[in-house]
Amino acid sequence: MKDSGNFDIRDQALAEQGQERIDWALQEMPVLSQLMNRFKQQQPLRDIRISCCLHITTETANLACALKTAGANLMLCASNPLSTQDDVAAALVKHHDIPVFAIRGESTEVYYQHIIAAINHNPVITMDDGADLVSEIHKSHPKLVEQMFGSTEETTTGVIRLRAMARDGALKIPVIAVNDAMTKHLFDNRYGTGQSALDGIIRATNILLAGKTFCVVGYGWCGRGIAMRAKGHGAQVVVTEVNPLRALEASMDGYRIMPLLEAVKLADFVITATGDKLVVDRCHLEVMKDRCVLANAGHFNVEINIEALKDMAEESHQPRPSVEEFLLQDGRRLRLLAEGRLVNLAAAEGHPSSVMDMSFANQLLCAVYLAKCGRSLEKIVHDVPNEIDEEVASHKLQAMGIFIDSLTVEQQSYLSSWEQGT
Repeated sequence: MKDSGNFDIRDQALAEQGQERIDWALQEMPVLSQLMNRFKQQQPLRDIRISCCLHITTETANLACALKTAGANLMLCASNPLSTQDDVAAALVKHHDIPVFAIRGESTEVYYQHIIAAINHNPVITMDDGADLVSEIHKSHPKLVEQMFGSTEETTTGVIRLRAMARDGALKIPVIAVNDAMTKHLFDNRYGTGQSALDGIIRATNILLAGKTFCVVGYGWCGRGIAMRAKGHGAQVVVTEVNPLRALEASMDGYRIMPLLEAVKLADFVITATGDKLVVDRCHLEVMKDRCVLANAGHFNVEINIEALKDMAEESHQPRPSVEEFLLQDGRRLRLLAEGRLVNLAAAEGHPSSVMDMSFANQLLCAVYLAKCGRSLEKIVHDVPNEIDEEVASHKLQAMGIFIDSLTVEQQSYLSSWEQGT
């Protein structure tokens, strides 16, 4: 561990390797690159203190560089103990002079020490992935809230927590739900999670998916993407849901629908993507198929009842990296991936850069928006302004060499009027 007081990372000697990977990722992030070039001159975040509690990956590194290029006084901590890429953290500290407090595999105690370091930066804007930073500020540092412009939230789990805070009257700053932007959840959650979650499962297990029964728990945008990619690998996909509309959609998308208690008796793989706790509970573990692989793509490590699994086991061992196999008293073996944490980040590298390009372009533009308008916003969870969403989509199409039509004046008039009928 290297700790100068201004950062806490594993090893600065990893910086060169990390910088190469950051540069590689940037080649797939043309929208962020365009915005970086624009804001280098404009400096819309000049001297704005921003603390980011995000997954410390190559893509996040490029967001951090963009924020600094726009003038921000920046620091980063991890939003998950197993998602940090230590070489990336080292590169940010050594080559970009950005304070980072993140070590892959850090304990829960150290994780929260790093969040406190982010709070001690006295940010006026925060960026969260799961709302741990914002909730800790509200619970323990209420005076800091008074000076803040607002925050952005990257993921479904965090938005759920923040909307609950707003509903209870506990949210004291405006928050922009970046997760809910069309250019975020339609692409990052579906295509990003779909590919990266399968990547994590395959890297961890090296088990062929074709012909296996693959159970996706939750059919939100992440679940949709996972189911789609598992089907593409030749798996027989079963979806479980509590929402009748999503269950109906999954059925019409061609998947089998059944209660989870029945699905786990058949499944070779069970992956959660709900954002809720104890989704796979003791009752499911008790009837689960022998050698079933358990994984989570729903942010926090609470979706699978890990304590119940440990309690049911006679012994456990680690046959492969990111795999813990539990031998139960009845002779069945259950395989938990990545300690029940985000399998795509803990057992692989997270989302591909090209989808994070849009997500982090939203983050950058929303930070600029908060710096300009945050003081006047209501202290609730806000949608990403439509003009930001459309700007990101337009930049992405341009980078892909795709061109679209535009409405004529007459067409615009027709769509905005009510007088003309049949």
